[in-house]
Amino acid sequence: MSGWTCQVGPRFYTFPDLKTLLARATPVRSGDELAGVAARSAEERLAACRVLAEVPLSHFLEEWVIPPEGDAVTRALLEHHDREAFAPIAGLTVGEFREWLLRFETDSVVLAQLARGLLPEMAAAVSKLMRNQDLVLVASRCEVITRFRNTLGQRGRFAVRLQPNHPTDDPRAIAASIIDGLGYGCGDAVIGINPATDNLVNITRLLQLVDEMIHQHAIPTQGCVLAHVTSQMEAIRRGAPLDLMFQSIAGTEAANTSFGINLPLLAEARAMALDLHRGTVGQNVMYFETGQGSCLSANAHHGVDQQTLEARAYGVARLYDPLLVNTVVGFIGPEYLYDGRQIIRAGLEDHFCGKLLGLPMGCDVCYTNHAEADQDDMDTLLTLLATAGCNYVMGVPGADDVMLNYQSTSFHDVQYIRQLLGLRPAPEFESWLWQQGVLDRQNRLLPMPSGHRLLTGDR
Repeated sequence: MSGWTCQVGPRFYTFPDLKTLLARATPVRSGDELAGVAARSAEERLAACRVLAEVPLSHFLEEWVIPPEGDAVTRALLEHHDREAFAPIAGLTVGEFREWLLRFETDSVVLAQLARGLLPEMAAAVSKLMRNQDLVLVASRCEVITRFRNTLGQRGRFAVRLQPNHPTDDPRAIAASIIDGLGYGCGDAVIGINPATDNLVNITRLLQLVDEMIHQHAIPTQGCVLAHVTSQMEAIRRGAPLDLMFQSIAGTEAANTSFGINLPLLAEARAMALDLHRGTVGQNVMYFETGQGSCLSANAHHGVDQQTLEARAYGVARLYDPLLVNTVVGFIGPEYLYDGRQIIRAGLEDHFCGKLLGLPMGCDVCYTNHAEADQDDMDTLLTLLATAGCNYVMGVPGADDVMLNYQSTSFHDVQYIRQLLGLRPAPEFESWLWQQGVLDRQNRLLPMPSGHRLLTGDR
């Protein structure tokens, strides 16, 4: 197919290729406007959506937004595409696929069987035709369960990454934030520290700190220091106690190169983490973070819209069987997602696409201080994502990350969501919280007296 033309009113709109069509059909966002790929009017966007609805899903196997000969990500996505899993929807158009997803009969079992049959571009395409409620409803049917020292992603459960960052990596301040978060029932997804300085001595010290706290209190969770993957690999070689291997990833080879990574390196890192055999109930050892706009900021977007590229990053993550994946949805800034409305839409798209592709999706419900957004917008997105079955969110002291200088969700926000929707922590972690007297059997928070073992350091 050489292109498409659609008439809206008196005007005709032409879309010469698939990547242009996908970009023009995308809801408004500042990053696509900055890249010069966005629709130039609401009418053009409507025309693009009309055309996209008629595109056969099979066409995505014939035309690529980034040709495989110039991009290792495209090659890997095509190599791992499961044609047998794709077969039930192979005859559908993108619009028909949307209707298929919304059927009563399309349940969690059907969606799990489909996941490996979808290319990321297919998930991105159908999301562009969906209202927010569609994104919430379909994502809520996707159940993706992973395991390391506890079990994450089960229906009715809602986990938290405890994020105790500090601007100088002060171990006492970090430990205090960890204890504070545990006292609110947070930390079952991971206790994950963004180091202020990415040097080997500091990374090893932080890994040891988290490991000692986990083992001292027999906490059924996992630790992670979110340094560059090569730094973590070197820390392993020197005997550091690493649970999860972290890396930020993107949807093009060029963007990943700008991060200092490639697909073979990620495979090597995963093999190193697996060789440590530190998991107790499973061996999902990888943790990935993504975010719309990363390819554009690296000048590695190839003229593709940022949401489609974000879905391709999930295709990368899927290659390595991760424990956790999350979109840091508002972190890059208003140049990519201008305001609360754009951040909310992007968060729902990201979560939907990741879950549809079979990933254990979480979200850093966040914004930067120069974005046209506030904490009320984050309350809205948090509530929508929890309703949509999001696996986990961040727990940041006071919702204000004093090292990364952005606004996220707090320990208190997690309590709001768990109470509102009757959601519970990961099962192994929940039992530990009962034993520690942090929660009662109705999962209500209990006061932590001054002599509590978490405060005194006693076992």
